[in-house]
Amino acid sequence: MNSRIPILKIGSFLLASIQVELDDELAVSLQEDLTQAITKHGAKGVLIDVSSMEIIDSFIGRVLGNVAACSRILDAVTVVVGMRPAVAITLVEMGVGLHGIRTALNVDRGLALLREATERPAAG
Repeated sequence: MNSRIPILKIGSFLLASIQVELDDELAVSLQEDLTQAITKHGAKGVLIDVSSMEIIDSFIGRVLGNVAACSRILDAVTVVVGMRPAVAITLVEMGVGLHGIRTALNVDRGLALLREATERPAAG
């Protein structure tokens, strides 16, 4: 598969809206593309919209966790939005923790969460 998930720049944030079911190869490509885009644009936040996804397996869950970890190292916050209740229940039942990932119900709330998280003055 040669397709890629488009990554849009919105101010100091990046938006990846996943409109297809992710296979493992596409998920890894998304991780690499997001990491490169954070560096290229100096992004302070990453918003990943999964509202079109009906299935998030343990591998995809780990990839999302890796995206969040890489983002943190690059001084960016990750928010996943639009997770369906059945997907959330399945992830919990499988024991897949999305550590370091903030969540919101929709893109508007996700952007608000990113703004809040990145506008706080640094401690110290």
